[in-house]
Amino acid sequence: MQPGPKNSITDVSGIKVGHAQDMKLMSGTTVILPDFAAVAAVDCRGGGPGTRETDALHPANLVEEVHAVVLSGGSAMGLDAAGGVAAWLKTQGRGFLVAKDVSVPIVPAAILFDLLNGGEKSAMDEHTYFEFGKKAAVNAGYECPLGNVGAGTGAKAGKLKGGIGTASLQQNQDNSVEKGFTVGALAAVSPFGSVTLPGLPDFWAWPFERNAEYGGRGAPKVLSAKGGKSEINKINELALDFDLESPFKDTEHSPGNGDKSGNDAFANSVSTNTTLCVVATDAVLTKAQAQRVAIMAQDGFARAIRPVHTPFDGDTVFVLATGKIPLSKMPPIDIARLGMMAADCVARAIARGVYAAESLGAWPGYRNSVQ
Repeated sequence: MQPGPKNSITDVSGIKVGHAQDMKLMSGTTVILPDFAAVAAVDCRGGGPGTRETDALHPANLVEEVHAVVLSGGSAMGLDAAGGVAAWLKTQGRGFLVAKDVSVPIVPAAILFDLLNGGEKSAMDEHTYFEFGKKAAVNAGYECPLGNVGAGTGAKAGKLKGGIGTASLQQNQDNSVEKGFTVGALAAVSPFGSVTLPGLPDFWAWPFERNAEYGGRGAPKVLSAKGGKSEINKINELALDFDLESPFKDTEHSPGNGDKSGNDAFANSVSTNTTLCVVATDAVLTKAQAQRVAIMAQDGFARAIRPVHTPFDGDTVFVLATGKIPLSKMPPIDIARLGMMAADCVARAIARGVYAAESLGAWPGYRNSVQ
C-alpha cells in the first residue's frame, strides 16, 4: 500500500473538501462533500463532544446516507455551519427524499473549541458560521490545503499550533491489475495532548510516516540512558512524562480569571481542545461496517496523540463510504484491512496537520519551533 497521488482524502474518487475561515476571528469551517450521497457512520471517544445529527448515523436508524460532513471551530455556535451547508445543498436539489419534491439534506457535524485563542470574537454573530458553511461548500474541490485553514484555523495541539491535515493509502488487488480500495483521512487537529515526544521534536506517529510527509526525521534520536537502557526503553519512559498539571496551572492564570497577561495564557488553556476526523473510502459498506471502520480508525488518534480521548477532548471520527468498489467474498477481512488503513491515515493526517500549521497568535508552528 502506498499513499495516493495527492496523499489526501480527495484521492478517494468523488470526495471534495472546502474551507472557509476568518484569520482575525481565528476560526473557520471545513466541509467534506461527496459528489453523491454516501453511507456514513461515526465513533466518538472524547469526553467533551459537540455534534449534530450523529444519532441518525446509528446502524439501527432510518437514514443510510449523508450529503456532507462538517467540521468547524466556534464551539456550539460552530454547529450552525452545518445549516449553511444544508442550505447550499438544498439549492443544488440534494437531500433525503421525504415526499414528492421535498428533500432534506443530511449534514452531520462536529465542532472544536477555539473561543479562547485570542481571535476577535466580538465580530462573531449568529450568521458567522452559517455563512462559513455556505462558503466552504461553494469552495469545495479536489485539492485540500493544509494547516491554518477551515476548522484548523484556530486549532492548537498541546503547546503547538494545530491545523488541518490529510493522508491517504491505496491498496492493489492480489493480481495487481485491478485497483483496490482507497482510504483517505482528513483531521482538524486541536488535542489536549501532545503530538510530539516530551521535550523532543519527534512525532509520536513517526513509525507511520510515508515519504517524509511530516519532516522525515525517522526514529527519535534518543540517547541511551545510563545503566544501558535501550532507545526503545527510553522512549517508553518519555511516553509517561506528560505533565498533566501544567495545562491546569496555565488555565488558572488565563485572562478571565483575574490575569491580564495576554495571549500567552490562552495558548495553554485546556479549554481549546478536540481533534475531529473524517475517513473516506470507495468501498461498498453498510452503516454497521462503516461504524466498525470508524471504531478502528480511532486507533490512529492513540498512535499520534498522548494523552488522547481525555475529558477535555471531543474526539470524533466520521466515515464516508462512496460505494464504488464491492467487498470480496470475505467481507470481515476487507473490513479489517480498511480499518487498518484508516487508522494509519488518521495518525498521519494528525501529524501532517501540525507539521503544516504556521505560527499564529501565541502558538508557534512546529516548523518554526524545530528550526
